Amino acid sequence: MPSVNIAMINILIGAVLISTSAPWVRVADVAPTTAGFYRMLIGGVLLLLICLIQKRELWRGWRSTLGLLLPAFFFAMDLAFWHRSIHSIGPGLATILANLQVFCLAVIGFLFLRERITANFMIGLVAAFGGVFILVGLDWTDVTEDYQQGVIYGALTALAYTGFLLTMRRRQMKLGGLTPLANLAIMSLLCAAMLAIQVAREDSSFVIPDLKSGMALLALGVFCQVIGWLLITRVMPRLPASIVGVVLLLQPALSMVWDVLFFDRPTTQLDLVGLVLVLAGIWLAARIGKHQRPPTGLGPPDRQNNTRN
Repeated sequence: MPSVNIAMINILIGAVLISTSAPWVRVADVAPTTAGFYRMLIGGVLLLLICLIQKRELWRGWRSTLGLLLPAFFFAMDLAFWHRSIHSIGPGLATILANLQVFCLAVIGFLFLRERITANFMIGLVAAFGGVFILVGLDWTDVTEDYQQGVIYGALTALAYTGFLLTMRRRQMKLGGLTPLANLAIMSLLCAAMLAIQVAREDSSFVIPDLKSGMALLALGVFCQVIGWLLITRVMPRLPASIVGVVLLLQPALSMVWDVLFFDRPTTQLDLVGLVLVLAGIWLAARIGKHQRPPTGLGPPDRQNNTRN
């Protein structure tokens, strides 16, 4: 069907666009928190303009707006951790570690929401963490302290993103609330404000040092935060969940490809085995049942698989 083909083209383009998020952060010669600030500021302003053009309601009182503070906080922490991880261990591994949030969501669902743990999940868990073990390094003591910190930041990214998804899900489920796009626009601007405060606290600079950095930050905000997200979430309902999940696994896979091609990441055959294990594990764990997942369209899917959407 032509509409299905168009939807596939859209989601493929979106997946490729958002897979470049981590490389753009690496290219921009600014502090990790500063990169997050510009991403959310540019993306938030553009999303706000889209809402205004489409005449979407943006205000339902202070209570509605303040309800987005907690998701904004978690996403600010997510970006702060993820961008630090990118600088320490590279875009590929940092993005793969962030995608492990699928397991965090499943564990929280099991412990607090009475959701069952399936055989697929357990097999996926073993495969993914086996792959991570291979990718991170078989000998932890043989890597630098900066590399170790990057791995820890990657794991914290997964935890922070889990908090974002759960709190944003709760916000979206409120009856009589704003549309998901309006919520995302407001949340993005709130997140930018929080990151601006953190930039000041870190005594970092808001100055964009050169044209290359400026273009990287603009690409991060426009292509990754807005266009990629809109392309994917707009067509997701028209495609089978299984296809969406497989296509969106292009994101961490391509992030690793960009890392190898543009940042000279050393890659062995063992690394490729680890990558395949992680992606297969995430895909298996994500097949825990569509009714056990947070609803789609909760946030920028630059590190998302079908569960993260």
